[in-house]
Amino acid sequence: MDQSAQQAQQLDHLASTPAAGPASPFAAFGLPGLGGPAPAPPPEPRPILELGDKEFEDELDALSDWVDDFLLPVYGAEVTTAAPWCLQWQEHLDVVAWLHALWLAYQQHKDSEAGLSGLFVWHRDFLTHAVAAIRAPGGPLSACMTSPDRPAHRLLPGPPPSARTEKTNTAETDTPGSSERGLPAS
Repeated sequence: MDQSAQQAQQLDHLASTPAAGPASPFAAFGLPGLGGPAPAPPPEPRPILELGDKEFEDELDALSDWVDDFLLPVYGAEVTTAAPWCLQWQEHLDVVAWLHALWLAYQQHKDSEAGLSGLFVWHRDFLTHAVAAIRAPGGPLSACMTSPDRPAHRLLPGPPPSARTEKTNTAETDTPGSSERGLPAS
């Protein structure tokens, strides 16, 4: 009986929550995965159109560098009526949103954690679809440059807001920066 009681105590002890203290003999070295503090998670990416004025401008500058230095030289096929482009694409908020999402996906899929097929997945799932939507003949740039010899830029008007949305927006005050980009107050 004494032996059974002793075994029951040992089982209870093993099943209980461990006492506070170093979880591992490697904790003193601060190595992740070996008992050290876990690394801080990266900041959550936010859609560019949700950023404040300064953040928006900084992100748009970085996005413009990527588009001008990488995307267009590699993937910017000839400008035609079937594949229009705009030299002032930064003024087309829908294009900015598409390209920003494409850039975020590129950053994720070029990372070594994405594995050897990461960039293939980016090409297949993101690049092809985004470029097709942005440069479609009836897409957001369709009123802009359709020939490199005739640069053009025109923002196409969107549909008017619903009556309910218009009433709500007139009752609210604009958030900083939203009016400059033509966004509704949030």
